[in-house]
Amino acid sequence: MKDDNRQVDSDRRRFLGAAAVAAGSVTGGAGVAALGAFSAGLPESADASPRTEPVTDRHRWGMLVDTSKCADGCTACVEACDQENGLGLQSEPFGDNEAKWQNQRAVWIRKVKLQDNASGHVTNLPLMCQHCEQPPCVNVCPTGASFKRADGIVMVDRHTCIGCRYCIMACPYKARSFIHERVEQKLTRAPRGIGCVESCNLCAHRLDEGKTTTACQEACTAGGHQAIMFGDLKDPTSPLRQALAAQPNRQIREDLQLNTGVRYAGL
Repeated sequence: MKDDNRQVDSDRRRFLGAAAVAAGSVTGGAGVAALGAFSAGLPESADASPRTEPVTDRHRWGMLVDTSKCADGCTACVEACDQENGLGLQSEPFGDNEAKWQNQRAVWIRKVKLQDNASGHVTNLPLMCQHCEQPPCVNVCPTGASFKRADGIVMVDRHTCIGCRYCIMACPYKARSFIHERVEQKLTRAPRGIGCVESCNLCAHRLDEGKTTTACQEACTAGGHQAIMFGDLKDPTSPLRQALAAQPNRQIREDLQLNTGVRYAGL
C-alpha cells in the first residue's frame, strides 16, 4: 500500500511539474497568456495548435469598427463573443431579480447607442475593452493581475486577481465585468470564478493557436455587415492599417490620450 501511495505522489508531482513548464512557456514573462489550460470545464476541440514561443511586440493587435455598417438591433457580435468565451454558460441564481442579474452578468461586448445632440443622429456601435497602450486598469492593479501583453492585448490573470475592482473603477469604457456568483460551467480557455474580473481579450486564445480573426469579426462578416475589422496595427500592409488610412476614424475619449487599439469610423 505504501509503495502504491508513493507511486501516486510521484505521478502527481510529474503532472504538476509539466503543467508549470507549460504555463511558463506560454507567458514568456509577460503575464499569463493562456489561463486555465488545466482548469476544470467543458471539453473542447483537441485539434488546436497552441503557441510554443513567447508573445513579442512584433505585432500590435487592434480593431476598426465602422459604425455606418453596424446595424441597429443586430447582436451577432455579442452572441458570438458569448459563445466563444463561454459567457452564455452563465446561469441566473435561483430567486434572483432579473434586472439585477442582467446588470451583473459578465459581458465582454455591449451594443451602445450614441446620439448627436446637435443633429439628433443616432449611431450604433459595439463597445468592448479598448486595449489601450497606456491602460488605466493596469496602472491601478495592486497585484499585477491586470496586464498588457507584448502584442498590446490587455488581459486579466484570474489566478492573481483579488477582486478589489480598482480596474473597473479606472476603466473609462466600463468594459470590465466582475463575477458575483459561483460559476458551475465554463470553458477551459476562458475560466471564470466568483470574485474575479474579466473583459474582452481580442480572442487571444485564437491568436495563440495561429488564427487571425476574432469571433465578433467573423459573426459580423457572416451577417453581411462587415462592420468589424481585426488586424495588426504595426503592419503597414495589413488590411486594417490600409482601412485606417483610407477613412477618418477616432478613438473614444481621445482626450485621455490612451492610444487605444480599437478605433471607430463614422463617429
